[in-house]
Amino acid sequence: MNSAKQQFAFRRLIIAGLFLLAVCALLWRAFDLHISSQVFLQKQGDARHIRTVEISAHRGNIYDRNGEPLAISTPVDSVWINPKQITGSLDQLPELSKLLAIETESLQKRLIANASREFMYVKRRVQPSVAEQVKKLAVEGVYLQREYQRFYPTGEVSAHVLGFTNVDDEGQEGIELAYNEFLAGKSGAKKIIRDRLGRAVDDVERISSAEPGQDLTISIDRRLQYLAYRALKSAMKTHKAKSASAVVLDVKTGEVLAMVNQPSYNPNDRADLNPSRTRNRAVTDLFEPGSAIKPITMIAALDSGKWKSSDAVSTSPGYMKVNHNTIKDVRNFGDLSLPAVIYKSSNVGISKIALSLSKEQQWHIYRQFGLGQTTGSGFPGEVAGHFDFYKNVTDFERATLSFGYGMSVTPLLLTRAYAAIANHGVINPVSFLKLNEKAEGKSVSSSVIAADVIRMMETTVSSKGTGIRAAVNNYRVAGKTGTIHKSKAGGYEDDSYQSVFAGFAPLSDPRLAMVVMVNEPSAGEYYGGQVAAPVFSNVMMNAMRLLDIAPDKLNIGNQLSDKKQRKRVSVLSDVKNGGRV
Repeated sequence: MNSAKQQFAFRRLIIAGLFLLAVCALLWRAFDLHISSQVFLQKQGDARHIRTVEISAHRGNIYDRNGEPLAISTPVDSVWINPKQITGSLDQLPELSKLLAIETESLQKRLIANASREFMYVKRRVQPSVAEQVKKLAVEGVYLQREYQRFYPTGEVSAHVLGFTNVDDEGQEGIELAYNEFLAGKSGAKKIIRDRLGRAVDDVERISSAEPGQDLTISIDRRLQYLAYRALKSAMKTHKAKSASAVVLDVKTGEVLAMVNQPSYNPNDRADLNPSRTRNRAVTDLFEPGSAIKPITMIAALDSGKWKSSDAVSTSPGYMKVNHNTIKDVRNFGDLSLPAVIYKSSNVGISKIALSLSKEQQWHIYRQFGLGQTTGSGFPGEVAGHFDFYKNVTDFERATLSFGYGMSVTPLLLTRAYAAIANHGVINPVSFLKLNEKAEGKSVSSSVIAADVIRMMETTVSSKGTGIRAAVNNYRVAGKTGTIHKSKAGGYEDDSYQSVFAGFAPLSDPRLAMVVMVNEPSAGEYYGGQVAAPVFSNVMMNAMRLLDIAPDKLNIGNQLSDKKQRKRVSVLSDVKNGGRV
């Protein structure tokens, strides 16, 4: 009996000892988890469930001068995968691939290549309906991330001015590139808790707040932009041209009110982003201005004091020899007054006038009007014009410079020079931003001389001149045509032309200056007065009314026909209704 009691007591001690050991083990484990290994375990838990995610920032909007939106950012979702988590859901890849319009095999190869990573974009900026379907699939390891996508309401109408952004919302061309830092927002960051399926269940901490970009108001008037786009595109089609550009400047401020090029592109469709179409030809492409430079040469003549607007020059017999080279007119004009040299566009007449000046006098005026320089607009890719320094040119080169050969300009640079003539001889800086205060210009010619040359240019847009098709009913217009043989290696092409018209209106108080350049028209007509001048007339006719500029040449006997009046009202209606194409 005693032996049995002893055995029972021994067992109790063993069992009690085991319980005590178990309690000690539990206490030690609790101590280890909560005190000794707390930091390590917390980090391991956070690594599995807490993620730092980016908070996308809203890019600033771009508005035209009247507050109409030209570029806006809209929230969208991008699809991404954690390759380490997708292994259990591979059977759902075909369904996901079909939904995202990508090849399953291609997606599988990408997953294998990125197997060691925890983040891989599958498709950026999907449609909201697609994002919703991805959510419903509930594929483990597949997530959505909120981003912003740029949208351009005017499409290709304003494409070359605005440019576009890349998939990361960074400006790549145009205004988007020039003011990228101003427009771009600053992304924020926050910590979130995800469940085992990767779904965000709670925000833990905001590390930094997202800072939206600033809005930008530019100088473009969307209505005028649409008018210029429509007229230039029609001319391109009618004359089967290779390319074309048009620029409209505010004479008084130097603001760019419209700038269009053809062919254009749709910045909303990335499949349409062909590099040959995305450059802004109006600021990047050089051309010889031809006879469009003659009014500036005439200013140099009057500024020298050697010539007066009432003088005349002999152009007989219709050609002249300079350094063993021949300069020709289309016919023998005989004796021409200085205004006739402009409106008849006499190469012989303007050459004789230029050669009567010193090299310094001729070169000085060209430089004063910005030739051989950039406009300083700050637009990405803008190139400077070119002409030879006066000390290195021959008399023949000086003569050809007087009618626009041997120098090069951009459409924007030539428009600025014409705006200076219209602005009583004061040249303004070019601005792509809407100005609250008028910039201070620089006087490059006396107002008296500018007025004399403007009167000569007005006759060009009459039955006497080469620019009659640029006339605007009920408004006084001044301008100059240019028809230029395209250059080639060793000379000029006989049957390849660039057609130009440059001018401004209304002459009683000039408001708008415009240059139209059509490159290689091939439908028969090629003179600047035939191809480019009608574009100027079309745009100016409607712009005068849109801007409520009072007529300064009322002529009851020369009113528009009912058909033309109806067409004008139709165009204005399109513009006022948004000008979207």
